[in-house]
Amino acid sequence: MEAGARVYIPVSVAETRISKRFDAIPSGTLYPNADEIQYLQRLVKYKDYAIIVLNKPPKLPVKGNLPVHNSMDALAAAALSYDYDEGPKLVHRLDREQSGLLLMGRTKESVDHLQWLFSDINKANSSCKAWNDACEATYQRYWALVIGSPREKEGLICAPLTKVLLNDGKTERVILAHQSGLEACQEAITEYRVLGPVINGCSWIELRPLTSRKHQLRVHCAEALGTPIVGDYKYGWFVHKRWKQMPRADIEPTTGKSYKLRRPEGLDVQKGSVLSKVPLLHLHCRELVLPNIAKFLPVLNQKSENLHPALSPRPDLLRFVASMPSHMKISWNLMSSYLV
Repeated sequence: MEAGARVYIPVSVAETRISKRFDAIPSGTLYPNADEIQYLQRLVKYKDYAIIVLNKPPKLPVKGNLPVHNSMDALAAAALSYDYDEGPKLVHRLDREQSGLLLMGRTKESVDHLQWLFSDINKANSSCKAWNDACEATYQRYWALVIGSPREKEGLICAPLTKVLLNDGKTERVILAHQSGLEACQEAITEYRVLGPVINGCSWIELRPLTSRKHQLRVHCAEALGTPIVGDYKYGWFVHKRWKQMPRADIEPTTGKSYKLRRPEGLDVQKGSVLSKVPLLHLHCRELVLPNIAKFLPVLNQKSENLHPALSPRPDLLRFVASMPSHMKISWNLMSSYLV
């Protein structure tokens, strides 16, 4: 190397230096303390005898392994068991960097039925018509901030996915499958809708996955639409090399109004948003509609066609909407006046 030469490194390396600032729960502990238990219980949006629905914060891993102790499944076993002998079990997953609605089952029966529902959502084969109709009405909706804007304002992405092994022999990456028929691939379908115009090179879109594949939304946005999600350094690293943060604005994160008082120099209350040099992932599971499993479990277990009269007044469907994390709220407030 010569004096004055430039060395380029992936944005993800820069991100790791500040990732601990955004950790929702201190790492390095398998058993949560009292404060962490209270924190996790505040994330719960809904609870009945069959399920728990949480609003997962970003940077909290869902499924743990040996190096990851502060994962949702491990923490839920200790913090969200309530009056049950065992904690709830995962029904579906969100990426570590993602935020939003996370569904967990509290009984073996509810876990089995809901895992089946999320694995093959379009094949309800119960003798109970109400359950079949509720399964057909199940969906998830995500909001994402992407770099650029899709050519069409709305559409359907039908792009199968496959996995490849990188040169290090360890890291897997999901990519669009070639139509050669020589590689194993999985069908992946996503509906999308643009929510507003391009602002500072970015636009908000709504995503509705019709299949459940690993990294489906991130790959479809980056490769099928050509618009990587802001903060997605795995699939949009090349675009993030040219990332330009929005001009700094002194706004309240929750209201979007201007600050009335001056802040101490260097105090960053807008970290992770589009105002940051290294923004966090802007992908949030905002809406979830699913069958009221607590209502249907007695019918499904007995394989009967009729509901008990006492259960009939309960709704067949449950709908949940989760607020965005702070870094996405800031980005949203900066651009909300332009959205439809």
